[in-house]
Amino acid sequence: MTPLDSTPPLNVWRALLALAVVFVLLATTGWTAVRDQPGPGEPRDIALAAWAKDRIRSRALPDANATPERLARFFASTDMRSAREIADRHPLIVGNLDGAPVTLRYRANRTALTEALRVEESRTHDARLSAEGRGEARRRMHRFTSLLQPGRQILAFDPSGKGRVAEVFGDLERAQRVSVVVPGVDTNLLTFERTNRKYTAPVGMAQSLYEAERTASPTTRTAVIAWADYSAPTGVGLDASTGRLAATGADRLVALTRSLPGTARVSLFCHSYGSVVCGVAASELPRRVGDLAVAGSPGMRAESAARLRTTARVWAMRDSDDWIQDVPYLEVGGLGHGADPVTPEFGARVLSATGAVGHAGYFEPGTESLANFAEIGVGAYGAVSCADGVGACRAGLQALNTA
Repeated sequence: MTPLDSTPPLNVWRALLALAVVFVLLATTGWTAVRDQPGPGEPRDIALAAWAKDRIRSRALPDANATPERLARFFASTDMRSAREIADRHPLIVGNLDGAPVTLRYRANRTALTEALRVEESRTHDARLSAEGRGEARRRMHRFTSLLQPGRQILAFDPSGKGRVAEVFGDLERAQRVSVVVPGVDTNLLTFERTNRKYTAPVGMAQSLYEAERTASPTTRTAVIAWADYSAPTGVGLDASTGRLAATGADRLVALTRSLPGTARVSLFCHSYGSVVCGVAASELPRRVGDLAVAGSPGMRAESAARLRTTARVWAMRDSDDWIQDVPYLEVGGLGHGADPVTPEFGARVLSATGAVGHAGYFEPGTESLANFAEIGVGAYGAVSCADGVGACRAGLQALNTA
């Protein structure tokens, strides 16, 4: 890699110029830099301060930043009544603790959402806010109301800043196979689900994958997580073209995979900038993560699948009219995300994306991209469609329909 303070050769200057042009173009397609990050006085900061001072039955509460294993041991040694009391007193903390029981997190997040809804309703009438600010409050109100609908299983929720959230489809505790959808840029509370272009948002992606997996293997108990529990780029600038946010997102993704209940095999499905997050996380993922599949990737911050240093199988796909293919696949001085995962040199198993349209069409029902994701999710590797049409991506794999 060429240091920024040296003189790059001509071909690197050309690549940098191309990269600059592309990132200007990406401003009109959703690649934007982070703004409005959580600051002092945000709900989670206040909740953390209260948590640190509290005790339950004269017993100190664990560090909220403890490892998932440490948190799991704490809750395993806590009776149900006390655990629920903790969740009711500190919903914004318990609802986001990787290692806390899943059902307790669902309970806590319903409480946290109810309080967040009350706060936003009050803000809609706050004369100190601009009309834009009150409009934002109304949009957040609508989102929280939707997330509170009966039957929704909210695994993570933080209203601070642009917000983070994760939702489970299926029975996570009893699942034999767990899939995690890791979305890309412009992911936040307000974009977590959409009515129009449903399958371009994390909820629609996860719902679509869950239904496709049930169709692919009706007897396999599956669960799918729509995981928007990291701060994704949402404004033009360096954040979309560097790995800074991917690094913090990767830490959170690793914690999630380490804290999942049971012994189910786990597959990650990473779209766009989400594939950068997955690439950075790859070397730290637990061995139960058997598959890492990327779609529309700008790169995984590695020059090859082998350089990811993961035991998971690495899969990649890109449809023929995805504009991401025009992004220069390089990394210079931290700018850019490295090699193209669908090239033979990268070494991923390349899947067909037939039927997918554009950069956000990979989870659309009826596409080979979705069908391939579903087959991977249930372990039916012999059924995947390879991009080469003859099955090289299936080499060395057996069709396994159970965990």
